[in-house]
Amino acid sequence: MPESRRYQLQNDDANRLIAELLQTTGVPPDRHGYYQQLLTTVLKLAEDGALTGDLKITNAALKELRYAYKVFAPYRDVRKVTVFGSARTPRTDPAALVARDFGRRMVETGWMVVTGAGHGIMGAAQEGAGGERSFGLNIRLPFEQEANPWILADPKLITFKYFFTRKLFLVKEANAVALFPGGFGSMDEAYEVLTLMQTGKATIVPMVLVEAGPKPYWRIWDRWNAGTLIERRLINRDDSSFYRVVDTAEDAVREITAFYRVFHSSRIVGETLVFRLQKALDDSAIAETQQQFDDVLKGPLDQAPGPIAQELNEFPELPRLIVPFNRSSYGRLRRLIDHINTY
Repeated sequence: MPESRRYQLQNDDANRLIAELLQTTGVPPDRHGYYQQLLTTVLKLAEDGALTGDLKITNAALKELRYAYKVFAPYRDVRKVTVFGSARTPRTDPAALVARDFGRRMVETGWMVVTGAGHGIMGAAQEGAGGERSFGLNIRLPFEQEANPWILADPKLITFKYFFTRKLFLVKEANAVALFPGGFGSMDEAYEVLTLMQTGKATIVPMVLVEAGPKPYWRIWDRWNAGTLIERRLINRDDSSFYRVVDTAEDAVREITAFYRVFHSSRIVGETLVFRLQKALDDSAIAETQQQFDDVLKGPLDQAPGPIAQELNEFPELPRLIVPFNRSSYGRLRRLIDHINTY
């Protein structure tokens, strides 16, 4: 944690009281800086003369964040897929049938399912997964958004007041994203996930767009992206590598699980990007990867048998690939992960 003394209240007595409070509440010393800054931020709202409306927003958002952290905490080591799709889709619609099958198949592979807790596609995926192996992140709306019966009575149902706090957890907790046909909300969620991965603001995860029924949906969307966004150079061609259009639940599950065949996870350590791998790569694989992706590497790839200096001691048994990524194209970085998964 950076030195927090410079981030203080104007009142020295108040700063001293915050420090004393942290000493008496059992906060671990290595986290004092974080809690000091949190408490300071809250009280700076008073120094700033924040309006009552701003205080209400901040208060509600902080409560929602705290409670959602608590609900997800016991399941942090279980991979999760977030499912997006229309709440208006009839239960017998082909897309709902595929979503139900997808939820069931993902649970069978050991994953958990996260949905927006609504009906339609969300309810179908929740039904397939079952309440015990799924989360529902509901949003308070004047219509459409009563929680579906498969998550309604489960403690893993969280109801949010704000879309921005809800969307944070729909993305933050996702090790994969599956999109089914939907309206404005599904389009918003699709482009938000893509934007976050494209800009390096979210971890790259597999993203599948599931077609269902006789009429194309995502392929029309994909053609528009290629014929408008890519053609006019509004996005890079490699940005389309973030997603895959698939036709069945089985294909969707295969795409998601294949992403973690060799690649396990990643972490930024200082200025270094570190991949945790399911197995070490041999010298020829390292050399081939270096050659194919030299355009986005600012130095040689390297390996380590476990966590590197300053890295948290997570997954100490996994080998590391040290990737000197130049942050020029996260679409190319997704292709690099795909390439590693071929070994």
